[in-house]
Amino acid sequence: MTEIIDGKTTAKTIRAEIREEVAAMKAAGFRAPHLVAVIVGHDGGSEAYVASKARACGECGIDSTVIRFDETVTKEELLAEVARLNADSSVDGFIVQLPLPAHIDADEIIEAIDPRKDVDGFHPVNVGKMQLGLPCFLSATPAGIVELLSRYGIKTRGKNCVVLGRSNIVGRPMASLLMRKEEPGNATVTVCHSATPDIADHTRRADILISAIGIPGFVKADMVKDGAVVIDVGTTRVPDPLAPNGSRLRGDVDFENVAPKCSYITPVPGGVGPMTIVSLLQNTLKAAKANQGHRL
Repeated sequence: MTEIIDGKTTAKTIRAEIREEVAAMKAAGFRAPHLVAVIVGHDGGSEAYVASKARACGECGIDSTVIRFDETVTKEELLAEVARLNADSSVDGFIVQLPLPAHIDADEIIEAIDPRKDVDGFHPVNVGKMQLGLPCFLSATPAGIVELLSRYGIKTRGKNCVVLGRSNIVGRPMASLLMRKEEPGNATVTVCHSATPDIADHTRRADILISAIGIPGFVKADMVKDGAVVIDVGTTRVPDPLAPNGSRLRGDVDFENVAPKCSYITPVPGGVGPMTIVSLLQNTLKAAKANQGHRL
């Protein structure tokens, strides 16, 4: 029987845990953690994500600030803001929301962020430490997936895991976390991408399949073996005349036909998405403890 992995409920549980930790910090005389989001332009997806982050911060007792720039902002102006936030001791962590306008090199902005405040886990220092298995800020979506696997008791040791997608945000860090020498981890990992021939040949051998390619309904039932664990990271907005706003989110997986074959599967929405935000809050709490010398 298929079990639905409920990211929404799991994230709610973790937010309650964070709220208790924040309350304990404040009771001990420390200030609340402070997370800042820098957003450039008016991308709808970015606006929705930042709004969700602000609501989650409020629920957890974390202070949240949003700094907005018009899409005409120069690289120099944005770098100056990053430098200001790096130097501001009242800011424990901050993110520069992607995507950025085409005239700004996102890598240059990310590399300018103090790794100790890089709660997105995108800075090369944090990426490198993750690869080496050293303490660091983990990229939020892969960290959220690992948390789901752990809390649902899904073992990864010795399993064949297939990751669809090789982005720096999901695919690559996800593969690294699945290979690390701890649980969840110790898996045999295959990464498939646009240059991989016969992707279905790989996915049919997967005990755990994680899809992060952004192609709605790409993973069909005949690509998944019976009893597999399927994690759907896709969140593509597609037209739907029956939806209130005329569109809906659809994952990479043909959920209706794939789910009956699975032991566990995440839905879209309500699966991985809520875990991404809660992982960001976990990183912010971690940053605040380090920044304030918290030793409780």
